[in-house]
Amino acid sequence: MTSPNHEQRIRNAWIGRISGCMLGKPVELLSMRQGPAALSDYLAQAGALPLRDYVPLLPGAPSAVERNADACKDRLIAAVPDDDINYTVLSLMLMEEHGTGFTTEDVARAWFRLLPGGLTFTAERAAYAVLMAKASTPFAFGQPAGFDLDECSDNEFNDWIGAQIRADMYGWVAPGDPALAAELAARDARLSHRGEGVYGAQAVAAIGAAIPSSPTVLAAIETAMELLPADSACVASMALGIRCATSGDGPAPIHAAYDGMSPVHTVNNLALVTWGLLSGDHDFSTAIGDTVAAGCDTDCNGATVGALWGLTGRPIPAHWPDAWDGRVQVTLAGVGELALDDLVTRTVSVCS
Repeated sequence: MTSPNHEQRIRNAWIGRISGCMLGKPVELLSMRQGPAALSDYLAQAGALPLRDYVPLLPGAPSAVERNADACKDRLIAAVPDDDINYTVLSLMLMEEHGTGFTTEDVARAWFRLLPGGLTFTAERAAYAVLMAKASTPFAFGQPAGFDLDECSDNEFNDWIGAQIRADMYGWVAPGDPALAAELAARDARLSHRGEGVYGAQAVAAIGAAIPSSPTVLAAIETAMELLPADSACVASMALGIRCATSGDGPAPIHAAYDGMSPVHTVNNLALVTWGLLSGDHDFSTAIGDTVAAGCDTDCNGATVGALWGLTGRPIPAHWPDAWDGRVQVTLAGVGELALDDLVTRTVSVCS
């Protein structure tokens, strides 16, 4: 069941996800390799704090920023390819083919047919390698894999952020049904992830599904928390994000709590997503800007917060989508550039 303004929510979710991703993309590697202090220094030198627009490209910028110059302010003319957007489009294509009855095996087949292996990372790359090595030749065409797919998620990165960035669409297509959204996200996540890696994906999907039927974003987050194991690290991280947002302490306690954890882990990034979404609940630019400026996996977190904020249906300032002019570039087999309007129409059709 969809509400009368569901199409607007979906449009804003796409706009928010793409804009947040493009905002975080130029500084992703800088943040991950050198930490939040280096990110803050660059943004301060660029006169971009507080961050409320796309990241400027400074003369002599670090190579980590320069390599994604096409996503910088005044250089962005289309949403350039990024794995965060690849996976959202891939989820859409998966459900266009199978509806919400898809299986983990269907996810694996979609990867085989559509996802370039060279553009996968960490847990996804490890899972892809197992698929390539062990899956039967006819698997991509609907036949059994010929081995236990659980082997794909037996990797050292299976609690990192990869499944969490793949989960958004499952919340979009299940408005008012966070339990369904969490189940869809888990089916996708289990191909490459286990434990907290799956819970993070379920959390993002469930928040997205709960927002349209919740009185507040906080209530939607609390609904998602109730669907996860109470003793999970993801629930604890979301609780920390809530405390930081309500206390006004900023992200410092999150960085302190997860000091030494990989900047692309599920748990620390989920805490930042929770904090950023609530801290910027009043303003889209604040939500994605402060989330990206907080560091860790900047493009992933900007995309997730942007999409979840967009699902509220509230207006998003025009300078965010205007910069990429409705053009969405992806690197999926047979797909090059997509139009925002078409993505919205296709997504609404999957929901109905």
